[in-house]
Amino acid sequence: MTATPNSVELARLAAEAADSKQADDLVALDVSGPLPLTDVFVLASGRNERNVIAIAEEIQDRLAEAGVKAIRREGLSEGRWVLLDFGDIVVHVFHEEDRLYYSLERLWKDCPVIPLHVAAGSQSESEV
Repeated sequence: MTATPNSVELARLAAEAADSKQADDLVALDVSGPLPLTDVFVLASGRNERNVIAIAEEIQDRLAEAGVKAIRREGLSEGRWVLLDFGDIVVHVFHEEDRLYYSLERLWKDCPVIPLHVAAGSQSESEV
């Protein structure tokens, strides 16, 4: 099973929004095989709590403009690990320290990476 084209497009939109707020290390993983409830995980890092919150809020705003509202939000007040569940995609915005600690890329290493093609080139080298 692979992520739907709509899910991939939403992931790219979320990545563009994150990139506009200087998110680092943007990665999208196709988790549709092992997870029946969602297609794509989008991972992004912020340098500090304020940056993490700004990234998460921008993603919510851009997806809302596209007609997609978050089903669930967690961690926005702390700004360390914000989870935004949009149904077809789940966005994880981490403080860079927490991203290293939880290492979701390692946990989901068998899942295919989805190229994001964000303009500023914030993607990790594994996606290029």
